[in-house]
Amino acid sequence: MATYLTQEGYDRKMEELAALEAQRPLIKQAIAEARDKGDLSENAEYDAAKEAQGMLEMKIAKLKELVASARIIDDSQLNTDEVQLLNKVTIKNVANGMQMAYTIVTESEANLKEMKISSNTPIAKALIGHKVGDVVKVNVPAGVVDFEIIKIEI
Repeated sequence: MATYLTQEGYDRKMEELAALEAQRPLIKQAIAEARDKGDLSENAEYDAAKEAQGMLEMKIAKLKELVASARIIDDSQLNTDEVQLLNKVTIKNVANGMQMAYTIVTESEANLKEMKISSNTPIAKALIGHKVGDVVKVNVPAGVVDFEIIKIEI
């Protein structure tokens, strides 16, 4: 199954992969040092280092699988006629007038601190395919909230 990423997201995943792979020699060294301390059957340091190695290798394998199946989204094909992936959308809560702006991204690139929400979230699902001026109903834990689309940007 393909994972869709922006070029920026792909580059970030590749940097993360390189950083994880750079940790391999450190863990091998920790295992060697723990092994030198004697009896492996009762050596907590050795067990911890082997467990850390297993976790690291699992993370590396998952990241390699993700980047191998990644499809880069061509942002030259983006437009602002209606909300779509990679658009920055400014919305207004109809009830209280509060405005917020989110960029709709793939699940693996979502980061609420950067105001990037996954296309799988209720807000993004409700917004996708709508135009400026549309009012969409979003089911949130507190009930249904109406949002007006104020602006769509790339």
